[in-house]
Amino acid sequence: MKKIIKFGETVKGYSIPVLNEREIRAAAGILFLATFISWMFVLFNENFIPIKYAIGIFFVDLVIRVFVNPKFSPSLIIGRLIVRNQTPEYVGAPQKKFAWIIGVVLSATMFFHLIIINATSPVAGIFCLICLTFLFFEAAFGICLGCKFYPLFFKDKAQYCPGEVCDVKSKQDIQKTSKGQLLILLTFIVFTILMGYLFNDKFNEKPYDLLGINSTE
Repeated sequence: MKKIIKFGETVKGYSIPVLNEREIRAAAGILFLATFISWMFVLFNENFIPIKYAIGIFFVDLVIRVFVNPKFSPSLIIGRLIVRNQTPEYVGAPQKKFAWIIGVVLSATMFFHLIIINATSPVAGIFCLICLTFLFFEAAFGICLGCKFYPLFFKDKAQYCPGEVCDVKSKQDIQKTSKGQLLILLTFIVFTILMGYLFNDKFNEKPYDLLGINSTE
């Protein structure tokens, strides 16, 4: 039974249970895509069916991760299959468990609102947006936002963080951002704003069929 219900894997060379960050990021990307697309159905079609499925799946998936075993989480199994040929990147399990407990609370609230009592509220919308933000940062940047709160509740320092961000170290040259790069970024932001201001009317025009392929005449 202990082999089934546990959190994290025992890997030689690591003093605490660990998880594979690569499959976690893959799973986060899958859940983000499903939830985001479902949310678009709500915003543009007022269709709540996809988001109810997405929230139900998300909630059950996190419950399995936290209270049973991450290796039995459907999204993490799919993530493992996707990145199975990549070298594992091990991260500490304790901070991930804490982050996923936050996810359980958020998804349970949304599950209660949208599925149990079949009602909408600002709370459910805000919690959904927070979950999307957490998933996006995990999938796109490898940043576990939930893990950032771990030191506030536990005295033990988080170990084996993605990209070794838990360890104090000097940045390598390839990681440094020059003033020139920051100037380019600022210029690009100004350009984007100006483009929206100068071409707003043009952007609002529906493109015409250049070759007349969809012409009804």
